[in-house]
Amino acid sequence: MNLLPLPRSLKVLRGTFTLPRQKPLASIKVVCTSSAPAQPEGYALTISKDGIEICFREPGGLRAATATLRQLLREYGRRLPCLRIRDWPDFQRRGVMLDISRGRVPKLETLLDLAEKLSDLKINELQLYTEHTFAYRNYKSVWQSWGALTAKEIQTLDARCRELGIDLVPNQNSFGHLRYFLEDPRLKKLGELSEPYEAETKDFLRRPTTLAPNHPGTLPFLRGLYDELLPNFTSKFFNIGGDETWDLGKGQSKKLCAAKGKNRVYLDFVKKIHREVSGRGKTMMFWGDIILKYPALIRELPKDIIALNWGYEADHPFEKEAAQFAKAKIPFYVCPGTSTWQTLLGRHDNGLANLRAAAKAGKKLGAIGFLNTDWGDGGHPQPLAVSWPLFAAGAALAWNASALDDKALAAVLNRDVYEDVAGKVASAALKLGFAHQKLGVKAMNETPLGTVIAAPKPADRELFCRNGLKWFAKIPAKNIQATLDEIEAQRSVLAHAKPRSGLGKILANELDLAARMAAQSCKFMLWQQAVTAGKDSEAKRLARQSIRELQKLDQDFNASWPLRNKATTRHCSPFLKWRIAELKRNKW
Repeated sequence: MNLLPLPRSLKVLRGTFTLPRQKPLASIKVVCTSSAPAQPEGYALTISKDGIEICFREPGGLRAATATLRQLLREYGRRLPCLRIRDWPDFQRRGVMLDISRGRVPKLETLLDLAEKLSDLKINELQLYTEHTFAYRNYKSVWQSWGALTAKEIQTLDARCRELGIDLVPNQNSFGHLRYFLEDPRLKKLGELSEPYEAETKDFLRRPTTLAPNHPGTLPFLRGLYDELLPNFTSKFFNIGGDETWDLGKGQSKKLCAAKGKNRVYLDFVKKIHREVSGRGKTMMFWGDIILKYPALIRELPKDIIALNWGYEADHPFEKEAAQFAKAKIPFYVCPGTSTWQTLLGRHDNGLANLRAAAKAGKKLGAIGFLNTDWGDGGHPQPLAVSWPLFAAGAALAWNASALDDKALAAVLNRDVYEDVAGKVASAALKLGFAHQKLGVKAMNETPLGTVIAAPKPADRELFCRNGLKWFAKIPAKNIQATLDEIEAQRSVLAHAKPRSGLGKILANELDLAARMAAQSCKFMLWQQAVTAGKDSEAKRLARQSIRELQKLDQDFNASWPLRNKATTRHCSPFLKWRIAELKRNKW
């Protein structure tokens, strides 16, 4: 029986019940009763030979039961097996956070579809990570080339999310990660720094991203953003970000940090933001990475704040970190991730382990939420089709932290997401997410499949994907070829898919485009190895082949883009042209 999330208690009974064609709702009995599980979203669903009965205590329980019933109807049609389910979630709030600030801003239609599919997986919170991609009236020059969600689009999405039982939580980073705002001549003065500076590792430049907390214009700037953004959301929550404030103490606040301590300056500014958020009737969420560096200050946080405890590696110490918030009685979420960014195809081994670790620690230590994050580092070339297996796995673990059925995962993805009657797309998507293992190397937050093709020009000294051009020297050619063979094998599986809808066909094509990009990473490494070894004829052959394939890939990627995304591929896939230029440089 393919249900996701897996119900806490499911007993299959003898017999079946056939839902009548005429007035099917008349055979469904809905009862609000104290006999249902004593949880806000607890429910009991019984299918007998006489009909269907749903018992619940609160509306959330009815919604969860309905989601389960919809899955059963998609699995079995009108002829349903008799069964008895009693079910409730481990986490009160179960969310997905999608990055919309790194190169890919989805169309409203894409987001509406995302919300609908997530609701059937019992997700009840959605956040859209925003740096500069809300259509603020005064900052069109900042967001125009990226695309941005408008106030009207947010209002439409918010209304639909409410109907689906999803809380659309506003998300606007408000301390760090504001590079593109701070490049605007009107706002440059608000930056802690005004010029790029060399990172501690000396291998890339950090661009100014952090607001100067002591500049008199900083809070007025944030107030302007909040006053325009927040009225479009009905949620009582607001995620202000506040993570990775790398610049703090290096510029305008240097003397202040020396006098008070950088930890104190950080906390004081977070409290100022908290007052702004509270004054607008919202409960503030913030990323917990910086305050965890100063555990003695956690107890000084406002008690109505929500800390978001994030970490994306399989061995991330969620339990150790979450215990700090639990000890201080600060409400917190655990926030793992899909591990899709800088990978193109995913690194599903790490992602699944990361999701499981977060769920285990969060349940043990009393997290009020589980937020599965999907980032877009390096231009966000990976599509939603790649992220869906980890969205579904995260939803399953957020509901039932100790149960994830791998077979049900693939079946539900094919049935409800990829809509593939041949059952091929989910199998290919999952196996592609493990293909990187054949390379025999590991790195944090990336795979060579993602970073080789997307590596920035060395002279730019950019942060993301910066290791890409170095991988060829560390991976044997036989490993690269084995990985390429696996990618092509899964593309062959994809070619036999039979999506039953236009959207299903788009998702299958998105996945194939990502696989083609990852294959080019393999081919580029083989070319690099041939050049280094002085194998000119082999290098010439590989270059000519890859140039043709990359040119076609660029055309196909650009043609696919507007079906699901705003603006253009300008900030997402310029690397395709960079790689073509490198392959041409020897005038093959």
